[in-house]
Amino acid sequence: VQLQASGGGVVRPGGSLRLSCAALGSIFSINAMAWHRQAPGKERELVAKITNDGSTNYADSVKGRFTISRDNARNTMYLEMNSLRPEETAVYYCYAESVVARGYGGLTLPTNYWGLGTQVTVSS
Repeated sequence: VQLQASGGGVVRPGGSLRLSCAALGSIFSINAMAWHRQAPGKERELVAKITNDGSTNYADSVKGRFTISRDNARNTMYLEMNSLRPEETAVYYCYAESVVARGYGGLTLPTNYWGLGTQVTVSS
């Protein structure tokens, strides 16, 4: 199983970006998916999370501006980011929780995965 994130880039303050994260492999189920971010010199933090039934939660700093969504059929997650701020410049990582895959001997045990991340730069 691999997580492939895309959609990062450079945007002006107040601009928008849409991130995507595709979970690749022979996947049976994914419990929850999330976006985290890590700015230079700071700890990684949770940005938004979505469960397999569509329940969401957001960091207080992004509520009302970011929207997380998920296409379960495609094992893909999205993050729509609006009104971006310079302090949100960071590497954005996707995370998949309790992934069950189809292995040679049957279903695998639930495992968590991180993607490699995509850079988001908010600058004028």
